[in-house]
Amino acid sequence: MAAKEKTLNDLFLHTLKDVYYAEKQILKALPRMAKNADSEELKQAFETHREETEGQIERLEKVFEMLGKPARGVQCEAINGIIEEGKEVMEDFADSEALDAGILAAAQAVEHYEITRYGSLKTWAGELGLNDAVTLLDQNLEEEKKTDKLLTQLAEARVNTKAA
Repeated sequence: MAAKEKTLNDLFLHTLKDVYYAEKQILKALPRMAKNADSEELKQAFETHREETEGQIERLEKVFEMLGKPARGVQCEAINGIIEEGKEVMEDFADSEALDAGILAAAQAVEHYEITRYGSLKTWAGELGLNDAVTLLDQNLEEEKKTDKLLTQLAEARVNTKAA
């Protein structure tokens, strides 16, 4: 008996589970990043993004509901690795002028991962005719882009200069 051919629907659901897991892990990591950041602006950016992440998780849960599927994540080695790298930077550069630059770079790696995931999911939702999901995923995508832009501005204006 031949194996069932995988479809775009299957890929969409798998990637949705992936990013759901990722957002849950990020939600756990953000308080530690805020606590370790020296810059008040960077701390505030992490705290603000934690609140946004909670909203993003809620939107993902709505997408699962639209699909009639339980909101459940699948282990995502990519985000686990990015978060682990961030922890290593916080340990290796603790009490260093470069700490904030390292934390910020780790946070941007997370944002870039999320941007690629949400971009793909939004496109696939459109292809699958899931227009309400497109709207929700686009909201998450735009928040991730906004956070990435803010982190870039903080890096260029203060954090990298202090580290140099």
